[in-house]
Amino acid sequence: MVKILVIEDEESVRENILELLDAEGFDAIIAENGQKGLHLAQQHDPDLILCDVLMPEMDGYGVLSALRSQGKTATIPFLFLTAKAAKTDIKQGMNLGANAYLTKPFTLAELLDAIATHIGVIHR
Repeated sequence: MVKILVIEDEESVRENILELLDAEGFDAIIAENGQKGLHLAQQHDPDLILCDVLMPEMDGYGVLSALRSQGKTATIPFLFLTAKAAKTDIKQGMNLGANAYLTKPFTLAELLDAIATHIGVIHR
């Protein structure tokens, strides 16, 4: 089963993503901030990470930078899911090594397509 780590500080968004992933047969792990997400990524070795940018304790850019600097987590596909939609925000995320940058609101199809692109699994 594909394991996806969701790092999102807004409970309603986090729960909605968790529901969507569960319905599609993914094993979802959740973290409510960047520090916890970083710890869970190191502990659970997920197949893919979905992460917000603006969060307490450590933002998504910090999480991505930390993951990319560690051998064990450096190659985990990383997708930003965020409301930060300015071109400079997207460029910053991609320059740090994100595999994709989806802006909120996003559709289920957009999310599933991004996941499939980066882990090679098609759920429909």
